[in-house]
Amino acid sequence: VTSLRSFQSTGSIGVYSTGRAPSLASATTPQQADRSHGRVLESAYGKDLPPQSDTLIDHLWKDLCVWEDKKFIPMLIAIKRILHETGNADSFVTGLNWPVLGSPASTRPYLGIHNISNSPAARRIGITFTPVTDMVSRSVVRKDHYELAFLTCAASSSSYTYREARRLSHGFARALAGDLGGLAKRGPALAKGDVVAIIAPNIPEFVFATHGAIEAGLTVTFVNPLYTPEETGRQLKICNARLVATIPALLPLVRAVAQALPQYKGTVLLDRQPSEQDAAAGEFSLQALAAEGLATEGVSLPRSRSEDIAILPFSSGTTGMPKGVMLSHGQLVSNLAMCMHPDFRFARYTRGDVQDAVLSVLPFFHIYGFNTVLHTSILSGQHLIALPKFTPEDYIGALLRHRPTGLMAVPAVIQFLAMHPAVKPEHLESIRYVICGAAPLGLDVLKRLNDKAGREIDLRQGYGMTETSPATILCSRLTPQEKRGSVGQLLPGTRARVVDLGSGVDVGPGQHGELLVKGPQVMTGYFNNEEATREVLDAEGWLHTGDVAYYDDECYFHIVDRTKELIKVKGHQVSPTELESVIRQIVGIADVAVVGAPNERYGEVPVAFIVLQPGAKLQESDITSFVEPKVAPHKKLAGGVKFIEAIPRNAGGKVLRNELKKLVAK
Repeated sequence: VTSLRSFQSTGSIGVYSTGRAPSLASATTPQQADRSHGRVLESAYGKDLPPQSDTLIDHLWKDLCVWEDKKFIPMLIAIKRILHETGNADSFVTGLNWPVLGSPASTRPYLGIHNISNSPAARRIGITFTPVTDMVSRSVVRKDHYELAFLTCAASSSSYTYREARRLSHGFARALAGDLGGLAKRGPALAKGDVVAIIAPNIPEFVFATHGAIEAGLTVTFVNPLYTPEETGRQLKICNARLVATIPALLPLVRAVAQALPQYKGTVLLDRQPSEQDAAAGEFSLQALAAEGLATEGVSLPRSRSEDIAILPFSSGTTGMPKGVMLSHGQLVSNLAMCMHPDFRFARYTRGDVQDAVLSVLPFFHIYGFNTVLHTSILSGQHLIALPKFTPEDYIGALLRHRPTGLMAVPAVIQFLAMHPAVKPEHLESIRYVICGAAPLGLDVLKRLNDKAGREIDLRQGYGMTETSPATILCSRLTPQEKRGSVGQLLPGTRARVVDLGSGVDVGPGQHGELLVKGPQVMTGYFNNEEATREVLDAEGWLHTGDVAYYDDECYFHIVDRTKELIKVKGHQVSPTELESVIRQIVGIADVAVVGAPNERYGEVPVAFIVLQPGAKLQESDITSFVEPKVAPHKKLAGGVKFIEAIPRNAGGKVLRNELKKLVAK
């Protein structure tokens, strides 16, 4: 106890009550001494040793940074015992002082599942690795929600329980691994690591096919169902897909592009009955394959390893051609362990028949929808309500019909809820929390949402990208209301730096620079593209996000913009997001996006694209006169204002600024 108190007095180890969010201002790192202009930031959320368990649902490796040093484990055990003796069992420790723990020169940090599962330190305390499929299956066999609703398609009302979902995905896995149901007649059997493509909207069968393929040792790539034949064909060729799972409406597209795939084995139709399949033509029913897989004995499933690639999503391509992002089991599971930390977890665990429902329009083929939405819902035992696409009528209808307790959304959806006249307070009565990502959301929009609801909704923003599985930063449940305009603090096991855009030197609080992140959730690399990988992953393992950010004295992060989306006006850097935040304050604005327009005199000037709310009658002069007194001269809308019907966005909700720049060019 005396030692612990001395650590507290020197600031070497900070023990914080869980009653408030921790500040990272006193945290020390071995890198800090070498970075006089800034520092490496580490998550403050370190706890005691996790239970000796090999399942994520028991909080496997939750938020614990382990150093492979024989002195370190006993030190943590001693701290844990002291906290129990002093009545602080729920406290957590941060800012570990390296001289106290010993040799920083020879000691390397091992963060999270991906790096530590095979280390001697991990073996000593009985930690084992959990593949994604094991995590899912062990969650769904929990008796307290085995018969409860798992997933409902809000458009078709098709619904499955956890038991039904597990049987279908496991049966499909056995069929793929055993080459059953006519698959054997379609060429060589699928081998571990082969790629299966899923081309479908948000329907339950998307999930069953994906989890089944991963459980069979295969790698899954997601294809946007709105892609053209050229875009679809390009992605399938890059990853040499051997099997495609899709819906009947997209079958002509798949038939056309499959002709160019040299090892193509067949097509699985997700929502076709067994009697409707044509196995001879290589077109199979998911239901038929799953049934045969469950009925056939002697099928063995391969065991996945931490480093095996589970999914191969393609990056959005807003700053270049889409690239396959290799995400392993370890990276996905590590990120889920971070998000399920008690202070960051947004969903309540199901207990008995008390079950939360969450509504999401985020596509499963996007990493946000797949890992953050779908998998956290499974781990919590929630009822997930999925919308295949957003329309005001369908979204409001889902709110009334299903009365969700949580919403997983992007800023455009939050703006709709806060500002659209069709959304009434009674539509928000059941909502307890909202998670928002993909782009920054201003406090003004949050205030409008709370005003409409008549109470404070637990709205938390976060930050991530496909390359980080996706989450790296998130507001915790302890984040004060005045900080909810930020994207939060670092998730457990995650480190970050903010570096000057020109020199690459680390900068301090309040200074803008490029955000760099590091942690066990960072991708393996881009598929068959070493050059692109080297451009974003440096030799020390730091991922260069391409996003401009800053952090405050309490280490809450704010995302300013993409480095390639900043508007250069007379040498000044202008943030489109900043101008969009100002414009959204105008009553009658439904949506807005700002881009740079070429200008001979200034280089570029800002131009605003605006969508008006129904009945609004705003003129260009109304917009420019409102913005002018609120910004510096070089930030004025010198490029003018364009009124359009809809802002183009990708599946993840991000503005497609390149499309708007094409409109400017016209």
